[in-house]
Amino acid sequence: MARIVERKITATASETDLHKLTSVLCHNEPQALAYISAHEGRMRRSRRFLFPGISASAFALVTGVFVQAPSASTEHRSTVKPSVVHFEDIAKQVGLTALNAYGGDKHKEFIIESAGNGAIVFDYDNDGWPDIFLPNGSRVEGFPKGQEPTGHLYHNNQNGTFTDVTAKSGLARAGWSQGGCVGDYDNDGYLDLLVTYWGQNSLYHNNGDGTFTDVTEKAGLTTAKPEWSTGCSFLDYDRDGSADLFVARYVDFRYDSVPRPGEGQWCKWKGINVMCGPRGLKMSVNALYHNNGDGTFADVSEDSGIKKAPGCYGFTSLSSDFDDDGWPDIYVACDTTANLLYHNNHDGTFTEIGKTAGVAFNEEGSMQAGMGLSADDFAHDGHQDIVKTNFSDDTPTLFLNRGKNVFDDVTRSAGIGRITRWLGWGVQFVDFDNSGWPGLLISNGHVYPEVDGKGLGTSYRQPKVAYYNLRDGTFANITAQAGATLSELHSGRGMALGDLFNNGREEELVNNMNETPSLYYNTAPVGNFISLQLIGVKSNRAALGAQVTLEQVGDKHQKEIRSGDGFISQSDLRVHFGLGKAAKAAKVVIRWPNGLIETLSDLPANRFYIVREGSGVDPKQTRGISPVQIKVPVIARRKPVEPHR
Repeated sequence: MARIVERKITATASETDLHKLTSVLCHNEPQALAYISAHEGRMRRSRRFLFPGISASAFALVTGVFVQAPSASTEHRSTVKPSVVHFEDIAKQVGLTALNAYGGDKHKEFIIESAGNGAIVFDYDNDGWPDIFLPNGSRVEGFPKGQEPTGHLYHNNQNGTFTDVTAKSGLARAGWSQGGCVGDYDNDGYLDLLVTYWGQNSLYHNNGDGTFTDVTEKAGLTTAKPEWSTGCSFLDYDRDGSADLFVARYVDFRYDSVPRPGEGQWCKWKGINVMCGPRGLKMSVNALYHNNGDGTFADVSEDSGIKKAPGCYGFTSLSSDFDDDGWPDIYVACDTTANLLYHNNHDGTFTEIGKTAGVAFNEEGSMQAGMGLSADDFAHDGHQDIVKTNFSDDTPTLFLNRGKNVFDDVTRSAGIGRITRWLGWGVQFVDFDNSGWPGLLISNGHVYPEVDGKGLGTSYRQPKVAYYNLRDGTFANITAQAGATLSELHSGRGMALGDLFNNGREEELVNNMNETPSLYYNTAPVGNFISLQLIGVKSNRAALGAQVTLEQVGDKHQKEIRSGDGFISQSDLRVHFGLGKAAKAAKVVIRWPNGLIETLSDLPANRFYIVREGSGVDPKQTRGISPVQIKVPVIARRKPVEPHR
């Protein structure tokens, strides 16, 4: 981007005006450009220039650099046609049959009934095969004793099926659970699990024998009063080698603290009486806990600056080093309030910069109702971009990361801003065909069952939406061509990602409200890949916050290992890179959480690698593609579909 700006400056007679602009703003040209990038949409819409004495030509010169969706690497400037992608829902076939129970299905009296549950993919027993945990909910009227629903832990049988092992796992807790995240908080080599609740959260210590122990109170995570916690992320924010914990919170809710449907300004929607909120209800407060290194945590929400941020109805949290300074930041999707970006100050504190970074609102400066989040380098420019799902009558939001804490909303120019009927929840950047370019999959579902039959142009249960990355900064909607199963109607919520069968294909797990889950499997041919599991030594054991960059023939694709994404969900911690037709990964650069840089070269494709910090690949644990075969309907080969823009 700096090179583009430099060429523009030297090629124009407006250089004097440009420097006048930078002087007016902050006497620093990069900062001026960053400011304009963050605010150019508002400036243009105002139809007047905000800085007296600066010509419109100078403004156009600068802003013209930023308003376009990105062109990718020089090798991929032309638009490509999507490959064949064909999904089947194989959840029932592989044994994922537990029924979700979350609030009313025909009517919802309280907002607690609307959120639904996340989905969690993690390898809890270290056998190299991702397992699944599905949080569950409750109902206002409750359940007979002994019949209360609980979350379900499914063990991967390594043969294309799963077994429900909840009863012996120690994870069978009833109540209004929400989502969860994983991290090895005690660095013992086994992933621990935090499950969020309306009430008290549960921190489950992994005992290493297939069972878990609830250590919430012992660890110091019990709160003084019940809280409605939603998303969470383990992250080593101070880089001391121990995973800390961030928890997003939603509404300060009690049954007797809120009005009933139709009783207030925020208790109607398009003329129908609906449950109240979140507007008009008291906000809860996000929390940050520091890992003391002895199995306990300390609440540092006040001292760290987390509580100084504006109020937020928080849902999904996403930890990432968004400005590439080596320290993890935290982004939170907020419902009907400005989204929050906590920038890491490197001293144990954070500063909220969502508005100045351009990720608090959409390009029109409008407040949105944020739900789910995912991050990836979709443009191959070396930065973690953000996609966010939102409420009905809105689009998802795609924020392109320009670097140095500057983002642009490229939703419309990227081609994902045409659908406004659906209410989005779970979302993931997904490389459907192992081309190396991540597309998008979104799960949808309304919060109001009452919309059905009212002629409002929407429905309670809704389809999924899939977008294919065309490698030029734009996406094609391939939903109609990607299998009839995506058009099946569910009230979908959390979505997690993982190569569950170790065959080089990433599956998408969705927790559906008041139904069984969905597991989407692409039956079409895919390209080559590599998978990397990182093990920290000086860094935290799960390598949370590690940055991994694949370099292939002048092209770069950056990924990060993170705890928490989708919609209050957790994806497999292994890093998956599609290679297309390439027979090897030419160069992989790992920046470990403690700052160590490690480079791997010429890794053969279609392998699962384990990398130990400072020691490189462990050759004894390298594995090839598993022989597991998923039996699904055979699809006829057909020509690639034309992009739908």
